[in-house]
Amino acid sequence: MCNKQNPQQENFIGEITSLATVSASELVTVLGVVYVHRKTSDGGDIYLTQFGLAHAKLLDVENWYARDWFETYREKLEGTSAVYRVPTKTVDGCHLDLVVKNSRVGEDVPLETHTLMEFINAEFNSPWEEFSLVMEMREGKYGPQDRNVRTQEPLAIYVPPERMQVWQSGRSLEKINRIHARHPGIELDILRQYKLIYAWIPGQNIVEILEKVGIAGADLQTHLEPLTKHAIRDLEQKGFVMADMKPVHLIVRADDEAGVFECTGVSDEERIRAQAANLRELLEKGRYSVVDYELVLRTPKYEKEVARARRHRYLDDQRDRFKPTHLPQHLMQMEILGVPYVYGRVESTGGELWVVGRNGHLFDYFLPERWRREPFWRLSQRSEVFYTLTKDHVHLVWKTSKMGERAGDSSDVSVSDAVLKYGYNSPFEEFAIARELADHGLPAVYVRAVYMTRGRGLTPDLDNRHYLQLNHLKTPVGEPLLREDRDYITLRGYYNGLDEWVAEQESGPLLKPVDAETAISIGRLPAEQVEDVIAELKSRMLAYGYDGSCLARNDFILSENADGQLEKDKEGVVIARIANFELIRKIK
Repeated sequence: MCNKQNPQQENFIGEITSLATVSASELVTVLGVVYVHRKTSDGGDIYLTQFGLAHAKLLDVENWYARDWFETYREKLEGTSAVYRVPTKTVDGCHLDLVVKNSRVGEDVPLETHTLMEFINAEFNSPWEEFSLVMEMREGKYGPQDRNVRTQEPLAIYVPPERMQVWQSGRSLEKINRIHARHPGIELDILRQYKLIYAWIPGQNIVEILEKVGIAGADLQTHLEPLTKHAIRDLEQKGFVMADMKPVHLIVRADDEAGVFECTGVSDEERIRAQAANLRELLEKGRYSVVDYELVLRTPKYEKEVARARRHRYLDDQRDRFKPTHLPQHLMQMEILGVPYVYGRVESTGGELWVVGRNGHLFDYFLPERWRREPFWRLSQRSEVFYTLTKDHVHLVWKTSKMGERAGDSSDVSVSDAVLKYGYNSPFEEFAIARELADHGLPAVYVRAVYMTRGRGLTPDLDNRHYLQLNHLKTPVGEPLLREDRDYITLRGYYNGLDEWVAEQESGPLLKPVDAETAISIGRLPAEQVEDVIAELKSRMLAYGYDGSCLARNDFILSENADGQLEKDKEGVVIARIANFELIRKIK
């Protein structure tokens, strides 16, 4: 039922369009939130939540974002970002007041929002992270169940068809360069524009209400401070903090606001005191809403619980990664060179992702927004190889594929000769080799996923041999699997033990990897012993039809426990694991 005067209620869902009327191919799940993805009339994309689906016609871009309409009727709201209130056109006798804001992901957080030192490294949420956190706040499963966090309804994420230049985006060139340094092509992903669409809450913020009461100047700040602190405590009890919490983020609905101005005081002073007390009582009862979520994050305690739960689920799913699970419509099962993958499009970047195995639960863990913006450190001086602890507390190593690079790009003569003769393996060849070696019982690191960017940062004179050799391989939608205008990133586990063993560990230290070259330099093992172990492993590889002669010491890792003891096999021989597959050649 649509209220033609004011169709939006704070918790109004309306007549949710039956999912039976939605094409299965339109359903997309990102970070636990289900969206209906549709192309817009202007060639862009819109992702409707369950709330937005109820108003799908009103959210057609021509009904709110047509240039003449948007520029005429938009009203800029207070704040440092581009946030507007805009009504939709009237459709079938209904209209909707929207709050439309541009995502600031990748931009510098303004200094004035760093109100607390613990938030000095705060970064703006991506659109998908923001909606996921808002949905989580609305569910209110954490903390006291007699208190809920009221929010705006997240309706949709709209992605216009145009791509921006860096100067248009407002995004930090330093941040973009930092991302580019660890992976060329990534800047092409973040030059997409995102508009987050929320439902307008009819009402006023507490600053406006107190000003209407007649409080101003220093008295206004005196009244606002305890109210804001109360809201901060409420939010923290439910497991969240807002790095830039301001009084203007606290909204009292119009019907509750009317009660503020009811008082029996006869003097102006008594009236002001009574009305301020009425407002305080509303907040104490939780009858207010919080808006502006781009810097919302979980409290450390809640984040620790969520991360622990997600990591345990991740470890269980990795242990069972080859057991088929039900796949949502936006994910597909495929096999490449004998390796099974769960394949899907990455909605946040326009890239594509292949996750090893048949377990669809693993897909979200490898979305680039979960790992590419985290702190990282370089593991190799020869290659673009980095370690990171993801937002889900998963230890990952990621590497930009060298496929297509020519021999002159390497300073290592032996590597240059091999590249000149055979070229670097494609990511999917690497993963197939890793899988076959593991199947033969040769110790190797775990390969997890391949991410393909939407574009390529650099366009060097490519060695296209591997592209041509595998040009018969296609994605499930019929496109070439290997494209010269794309970059590929491989993700593998940061080896800390066998998956089965790690999944059983409730607490306590895991194994720690150290490459063979480092193990020699720090005195863990003499060089002769390391060379013997590596030579034996290369000999075993050769017996199974693989030439690993180009692998150097730092292409193998050893593992040590908390006492500094190296992992050994049943015969007491130190175990070396293969950690680089880009130059291993299958002998025909």
